[in-house]
Amino acid sequence: MLKDFNALRERVGSGEPKTVAVACAHDAHTLEAVFHAASEGILRYILVGHRDEIVRIGKELGHEVPADCIIDADTDEDAAFKAVQLIREDKADFLQKGYMQTSTILRAVVNKQTGIGMGGIISHTAIIEIPGYHKLLGVADGGMVPHPDLEQKKGILRNAVEAFRGLGYEHPLVAAVCAAETVSPKIIETVDAAALKEAALAGEFGDCSVEGPISLDLAMDLESCKIKKYESPVSGNTDILLVPYMAVGNIMVKALLLYGGARMVGVVTGAKCPIALNSRSASFEEKYYSLMACAGICGNK
Repeated sequence: MLKDFNALRERVGSGEPKTVAVACAHDAHTLEAVFHAASEGILRYILVGHRDEIVRIGKELGHEVPADCIIDADTDEDAAFKAVQLIREDKADFLQKGYMQTSTILRAVVNKQTGIGMGGIISHTAIIEIPGYHKLLGVADGGMVPHPDLEQKKGILRNAVEAFRGLGYEHPLVAAVCAAETVSPKIIETVDAAALKEAALAGEFGDCSVEGPISLDLAMDLESCKIKKYESPVSGNTDILLVPYMAVGNIMVKALLLYGGARMVGVVTGAKCPIALNSRSASFEEKYYSLMACAGICGNK
């Protein structure tokens, strides 16, 4: 169990350094995060983008970037292609998106001829540090798949579970959250949640526990479980919330960030490697801990 982002950093720092390929690395916040992790001995890097800008920003940050750590790229598309190629050639362990559109790097990732897709669904997992909750919490998927059907939910769940296994969780606890904990044929997400639980019991997702349908209070608050006399391995101890639709996860996470004092990192999994996929306006801290998360996830691959 990882209590917070400091515990995540300690876990990653105790292992062998991983190499990140940064696509469109000519961005100050991105480079600040990469250089900081590198200075701690946690990370190695290959920077793909506008060479002159990378060198200039590096100097402004007090860092001389070795020439052999930069690959020049004229366009966003070229940077995405070259960064993905580094993963294909096993020259880097994971990807980070720099100053570019998310769609550009994802097109390079899923390209059938030159990408790093694995044939399954690619999905987003938010990893959140919430004041008052006793450990980091995963939320999937709040950023990639708008209206997943049952098979897509299985893929999202599998990706999130594999990510947490990479972070050291031997038996992740997953809550397929709905508005209530009872199955109603008229509410399709409750039917899907029950099917996901059955699939987990049949061993479809490996070593993990999946509960569903389950309401948010029962998934995260042990006192609510006692009051409602609800028992489950997941009760009040959830590692991962599997949300029924992208909008649910997106709104939930943003509400926690804006009004709950939470901190978040975002990772994309389901490809050959994890991808740190932050907003271009994301802070140094968010980008730094996203690097930690991806390094941790690929550390046990």
